[in-house]
Amino acid sequence: MPDRFRIEWAPIALGDLDEILEYVAARDSVDAAGRVYEKLRDRIERLVTQPQRCRIPPELGKLGVTEYRELVVAPYGVFFRIRGRVVGIVGVLDRRRDIEELLLQRVLRS
Repeated sequence: MPDRFRIEWAPIALGDLDEILEYVAARDSVDAAGRVYEKLRDRIERLVTQPQRCRIPPELGKLGVTEYRELVVAPYGVFFRIRGRVVGIVGVLDRRRDIEELLLQRVLRS
């Protein structure tokens, strides 16, 4: 069995997830939000094996920032960093939005 990673969520990433689920519930239904949550949860849980197979986000890669990875769960991007055996989830963003702008806002807020 390959070495496994542990997944840790940054508070801001949990906030992102909450915002997405609240938006889907308000715009569509609670059931739809539940389906989005299940899809994201199932895909994120797979990061415990081989998270390095995920891509470097193109918006960051073009700036030379290569320490972050992205798991695409359309239409969302799950942004994370690998440190040792820990996959640190740092954001869950809707890829239909301007990701560069969202990331810039996040950097400016921190």
